[in-house]
Amino acid sequence: QVQLVESGGGLVQAGGSLRLSCAASGRTFSYYVMGWFRQAPGKEREFVATITKDGRYTDYADSVKGRFTISRDNAKNTVYLQMISLKYEDTAVYYCARQGGSNWPLRRVYDYEYWGQGTQVTVSS
Repeated sequence: QVQLVESGGGLVQAGGSLRLSCAASGRTFSYYVMGWFRQAPGKEREFVATITKDGRYTDYADSVKGRFTISRDNAKNTVYLQMISLKYEDTAVYYCARQGGSNWPLRRVYDYEYWGQGTQVTVSS
């Protein structure tokens, strides 16, 4: 059973930065595309960023492009989301996820098979 554990969330002022981490269990981390999603209260879960197995290619939602950076360290079974210039509207629970059976690019919730429990990011205005 795959486990994904997010960390790094918290309360930050608008314009600030945070780095989220997602640690994965198992030996096959490098075999899969990884992604980050977020869900604000009363809204659907939305795509944030995704990264290929080797980290060579990334894809971002337009709302975060230029401010967020996804990366991964396959030796540590960890994917990261560096967030800068945070805005109030970035407030949400952030989830990492592991690829299911779909192919690149993976921007849809149902492209992913395993999910973490989420970490809260709150940006104060």
